[in-house]
Amino acid sequence: MTKFDLKLYRGYLNDQELVVFGHVFKSWAPDKYRIDRRGIKHAVSILHMFNIKPISNIRVTLEFQGLTVQTKTLKDGYFRFNIPFNQALESGWHKYQVTCQFNEFGIVETGEILKPFESKFGIISDIDDTFLISYSNNFFKKLYVLLLKNINKRKIFEDVVPHYKALSSYGQEHDHSFNSFFYVSSSEWNLYDFINEFAKKHELPKAVIKLKKIKTGISDFLFTGRVGHDHKFEKIKDIISFYPNLTYVLIGDDSQQDPHLYESICKIFPLNIKAVYIRKTNKVQKDFVLTILENLNDMGVSTCYFKHSEKAIAHSKKIGII
Repeated sequence: MTKFDLKLYRGYLNDQELVVFGHVFKSWAPDKYRIDRRGIKHAVSILHMFNIKPISNIRVTLEFQGLTVQTKTLKDGYFRFNIPFNQALESGWHKYQVTCQFNEFGIVETGEILKPFESKFGIISDIDDTFLISYSNNFFKKLYVLLLKNINKRKIFEDVVPHYKALSSYGQEHDHSFNSFFYVSSSEWNLYDFINEFAKKHELPKAVIKLKKIKTGISDFLFTGRVGHDHKFEKIKDIISFYPNLTYVLIGDDSQQDPHLYESICKIFPLNIKAVYIRKTNKVQKDFVLTILENLNDMGVSTCYFKHSEKAIAHSKKIGII
C-alpha cells in the first residue's frame, strides 16, 4: 500500500476572500517526526523532515461553511485556495476541512482559518533570531543547534513573550479578542510544526505562519534559511494587501535581510506601517541598519533598534501600541 499524507497550515480571510494552503506528501509529512527526541535521535528526526517526497497534480477538496471547492497540487506538492468568500462570520479562529484522494485511498484533515477581530494594527514578525534564538549569522552553530537541540532545549529571547502578548491584546475590549499576528520566516515549510510547537510552548500569540518553499532532500538541508529572502517580501506584501485597512508593526533582526525588506515595505505602503523593530544580534550596532532606520524615521515610521526586549517594550509604550 502506498502511503501518503496531507499537511494543512493556518489560513486567513477577509470580507471578500479566503486563503487556505497546505502540502500533499508521499509517505509521511514532516510533522510526523518527533521534535522532542534527544541528541542524535533528534538530528535524525530533523533530517527526516527534509527527506520528503511531495506529490504533484493530486486533487484536494476544501470544505468550509457550506462551500466545497477542488484544486490540484503544484509540482512541489503545495496547494493554495484563493476563493471569493463574503459570508458573515464571527471574528476569531474557525475550522476548515481538506480531503485528498490518492489512488483508492483517501485522507481528511482539519485546519484553522483566521477572521481578524476589529483592531487598529496587526503584527508581522520574523522568527529566527527575532524570538527564537537561532544563530543565523553563524552557519555551523545554526546547524549544530538545529540538529542537536530539541524543542525543549531551544531558547527564546527574554521578555519577548510579554511584549508580544501586550501587542496582541492592546485596544481589545474582551479577553478572547486579539490583534492579529503573522510569523513570516525564511525557514522552510519543513519546519512548520517545530516553529508552531515552539510558539505554543512559550505561549506566544497564535499566528498565521508563512514560510519558504519546501525542501525535499538532505543536501537541501545544509542551506536551510540561508538564501533567497525575496519570498518574505512577497508574503508580507500579500498580508498587507489582503488587510489594507490595518496599520502594521514589523518586527525582525539584523542577522539577515529584515532591515532592507522592511524598508522596501514601508516605501510601498507609506500609510500602513506604524513601527519597525530590529533586534541587534551582536554587541555592535550595524551602520547599515542605523542608516535604514534613520530613513524610516524621516518617512514617519517609528523605529527601535534593540538588544533586549525591555527596550522594545518601553518604545511600544511610548508610541501607544501597548
